[in-house]
Amino acid sequence: MTGALPGRTRAPFWELKDLMLMVVLGVVFGFVYWVLVQAWNGLAILMGPAGDLAQHVLLGGWLIVAPIVIAIVRRPFAGIAAEIIASVVEVVFLGSPVGPTLVIAAAIQGLGSELAFAATRYRRFGWAVFAVSGLLGAGLVFFYSAFRSGWYGQDIFALRLVLQLVSGVVLGGLLAKVVVDALARTGVVDNFAIGREATARA
Repeated sequence: MTGALPGRTRAPFWELKDLMLMVVLGVVFGFVYWVLVQAWNGLAILMGPAGDLAQHVLLGGWLIVAPIVIAIVRRPFAGIAAEIIASVVEVVFLGSPVGPTLVIAAAIQGLGSELAFAATRYRRFGWAVFAVSGLLGAGLVFFYSAFRSGWYGQDIFALRLVLQLVSGVVLGGLLAKVVVDALARTGVVDNFAIGREATARA
């Protein structure tokens, strides 16, 4: 699961099953992300005066659907679309307190997460690529959030950034890799591009 994907193993166009999987995972993770909001609130309370930093500690969790979908279907823009779908579920169906601007943040997160895979032409899916995916997803959305929330100029600006980048790498990158590998071992994604790669190597 860590090498290049031979070009002959990937169909030239999006298939209906790819689109359906992307939508299903987007919806599922929309609910997961809503649960993560509750965890954020609880962690903020536990952290007391430093509670505002809880969002950075957990931010990587809101990135995880993008690399998972990308690794399975291996299509351009799959990660961005999956993040947007998850955010719409959060806003429209679960009443996220962030509101419609969450969709903008989700698109930025998805873009950042996808850049690492796009740089390899969606052919490499090793630990390093997943880690960079989480790093870029967390980093890109951080500067958008910093503008909206007025973090620039704060004494703890650098601390916020570091916490969010680490969270992105761990929760939005490495954890996503763990999930993808676990799914691959079960065989449930054998009919997708990730399964065709394994077959080509066999």
